[in-house]
Amino acid sequence: MPGIIIGLTLHEFCHAYVAKKCGDTTAEEMGRISLNPLKHIDPLGFIFLLLVGFGWAKPVQFNERNLKNPKYDIMKIAIAGPLSNAVIAMTLSIILAVLPIYESDNYQTFINILLYAVYINWGLFVFNLIPMPPLDGSHLLLNQLRKFPDLYYHLYKYGSFIFISLIFATIITNINFLPIWPVIQFLAEGFFSLIGLS
Repeated sequence: MPGIIIGLTLHEFCHAYVAKKCGDTTAEEMGRISLNPLKHIDPLGFIFLLLVGFGWAKPVQFNERNLKNPKYDIMKIAIAGPLSNAVIAMTLSIILAVLPIYESDNYQTFINILLYAVYINWGLFVFNLIPMPPLDGSHLLLNQLRKFPDLYYHLYKYGSFIFISLIFATIITNINFLPIWPVIQFLAEGFFSLIGLS
C-alpha cells in the first residue's frame, strides 16, 4: 500500500506540475499540485488496484488552449507521470542497495515494503506507457495523429473500449491479456544489477 500511495500521488502531482509549467493552471486551480494523496487517489480505482492489480487515480485535467506549445506540451504532461514512477523505483532501489543487513523481523518487513514499492512503481511506469487510451502512452502516440481528426477520434474512442475490454477479460478469465510483468521484471532486476544489488 505505501508503494501504491506514493506512486499514484507523485504520478499525478507531476502531471499537474508540468501542466502548469507549460502554461495551463487548470490542475493548480483544482488543487492537484499537491503531495496530499487525498487530492489524487480515486477511491474506486484504489480498491481495484488492491484487489485485482490494476486501478486508477483521478485524472489530471488540463486545457490545451492554454499550453504554450500544445503539440509538444501534451507529450511532456503525459510522460511526466510515468517518468516520476521510474525515478521513484530507481531511488528506492538505491536505498535498498545502501541499507545495512539486520536480522530482525520488523526490519525485514520494512525491506519487503521497499521492495514491493520498487516493483509497483516500475509497474506503474510500464502500464501507463501502454499506447492505448486512456493511458498516458496513448497521448504520446495519438498526439501525432491530431492532424487527422476523424482517425484520432475513432482511435481514442475505440481504443478505450478495447483497453477496458482487455482488463475485464483478464479479470474474468484469469488470463493476462496485458503481459507486462516480464518488462517490469527486466527493468527492476536490470537496475538492481546495475547498482550492484542482487
